[in-house]
Amino acid sequence: MRPDEKPIRPTHALAHATFIISGESVSPEFWSAYFGMQPDRAITKGQSFKLPSGKLSPRPGRFGLWAVESKAAVQSDDLSPHLKYLMTRLGLPRADLRELAKTQGAKVAVWCYWMNETGDRVPGVPDDIRAMIETLGGTIEIDEYR
Repeated sequence: MRPDEKPIRPTHALAHATFIISGESVSPEFWSAYFGMQPDRAITKGQSFKLPSGKLSPRPGRFGLWAVESKAAVQSDDLSPHLKYLMTRLGLPRADLRELAKTQGAKVAVWCYWMNETGDRVPGVPDDIRAMIETLGGTIEIDEYR
């Protein structure tokens, strides 16, 4: 880069999604084996964990968590591509997921980040994905920011 050039800053994504399994007895190792992949975030109850900053938590985890994110893999300001990515990457739906989560006392959720500074963006969740998550016993939660 020449001295007179300014670095190009990546634009901030206006949407992304995270598939989360969480609960008192959730074992990240179990879910990594079940899905055949490592999560983007994991917490084992009673152990220190990596914070988003990359540092270790000063306190042990209060619950277990296994999470896979779309943020780094999908470049879209709409939720639909992020949700479809997660469903494909995780091989959803899976017939036994609801019962396995129930056995561990786990909550299944999809958390969606939605930036709406202008106030005119409407988050779209495809009906088939919403129905599938509900069939798995999960919820879709949209965190809207202005």
